[in-house]
Amino acid sequence: MLENNPSSTGIVKITDKEFSTMVQFVHRKYGIDLSKKRQLIEGRLAQTLREKNCSSFEQYLDLLFKDKTGTEITGLLNKITTNHSYFARENEHFEFLVNRVLPYLEKNRPSHDLRIWSAGCSAGQEPYNMAMAIDQYFGPRKRGWDTTILATDISMNVLTKAKAATYPENQLKDVPPMWKQKYFKNLGNGNYQVCDQIRKEVVFKVFNLMDPFQYKKPFDIIFCRNVMIYFDGPTTTNLINKFYNATAPGGYLFIGHSEVIDKDATKYNYIMPAIYQRSER
Repeated sequence: MLENNPSSTGIVKITDKEFSTMVQFVHRKYGIDLSKKRQLIEGRLAQTLREKNCSSFEQYLDLLFKDKTGTEITGLLNKITTNHSYFARENEHFEFLVNRVLPYLEKNRPSHDLRIWSAGCSAGQEPYNMAMAIDQYFGPRKRGWDTTILATDISMNVLTKAKAATYPENQLKDVPPMWKQKYFKNLGNGNYQVCDQIRKEVVFKVFNLMDPFQYKKPFDIIFCRNVMIYFDGPTTTNLINKFYNATAPGGYLFIGHSEVIDKDATKYNYIMPAIYQRSER
């Protein structure tokens, strides 16, 4: 029988009380629903407990709650969520952006100021992909527009990777050859870096979607894809309503194809799978 020994290669079992404490804490603070993830927690945190010399989850939680630097909670979030992304993921969204959204906004935004948000941007592939699509659409006209993209995530670790903008070649497998040549620098070691022109279009910030939204102007484009898969129904509905209030009239919301919005609980107009628009009025 495996004992709760951090030096053991076995997995420390989490008690009902410890599990309840962790589930409630993570849900309250980050909206993530771990109520059916008991085995995942035990498996993914086994090494963490050994590294922290914790013989129980109670000891680990005590360490988590006392840490004021944010390091421990960042480590926890990195373990229990999957920061998996690549360029041209759900590429029909970027095609819709170029073919439908940008022509509409170009016609209806006389200020030439587009407000764009990549919420839950992970390691940066999504916002950089958006910036490339925008650059491709506008071409020389781009100089007359402000299309800066705000990219946020709760994990400082993935944002550090995003700012570095360096990716292995296999994450570029679906990028058109012309884009690969135009928007990436081959570092010569199997890695590619996003070019400076595109990197300057994206501003990265740490942000928890459960916190109140603070913005000077509402957004014209919001991408929040494959983030709400971690949330329960009420949390998702609440977040969608927050997004709606932060969307400019005529603005668009993109979600992941595996995510579902309760159409009766939102004022967004359904456009096509995973794409919604706020009414112009």
